[in-house]
Amino acid sequence: MSQPAAHHDFDTRVSLIFQELGIPEDLPAARNLIPWPEPLTLISAEISDKGRAFQLTPKATVAWQTLKTAAAADSVGLLMVSAFRSVEYQATIIRRKLEKGLSIEQILTINAPPGYSEHHSGCAIDIGSPDCPDLGEKFENTDAYRWLSANAERFGLFLSFPRDNGYGYVYEPWHWRYHGDGHP
Repeated sequence: MSQPAAHHDFDTRVSLIFQELGIPEDLPAARNLIPWPEPLTLISAEISDKGRAFQLTPKATVAWQTLKTAAAADSVGLLMVSAFRSVEYQATIIRRKLEKGLSIEQILTINAPPGYSEHHSGCAIDIGSPDCPDLGEKFENTDAYRWLSANAERFGLFLSFPRDNGYGYVYEPWHWRYHGDGHP
């Protein structure tokens, strides 16, 4: 059975980027990473105060907006810091870090390899709060994180990378993904 052309194109793009960046071909299997081809449909989920547009799938957009409204009703502010990223944009992030002198091994504990970032799915959101707008472990000490931990599941969002996660990533209390899309 042959793969659809779009999936073949995705695999080819990812393979070429792995070669360019020096990412071991066996890394995804060794870390049980899931490939995340980009969705066919993305919509504007939010525009930041600085004018940055964030895109998600339609269902993830509804979940985010409903969750954010519920948090606000409980006097908790949530900020969308990042959403959809293309495979190529993920590669750009890694190139910048390589140029700063980080090793590919160091980078891949913080950033997913291109093709394997949940951000490609259009369902992942990096969340900050007015008192902690920057991504970092300190986010776990905010009211926003406590609220998300107690309530996000009701809206179909789940913390992707808890401490000691099986994917080899650092703990990311800010990274949540909408699971109502049929993905694991």
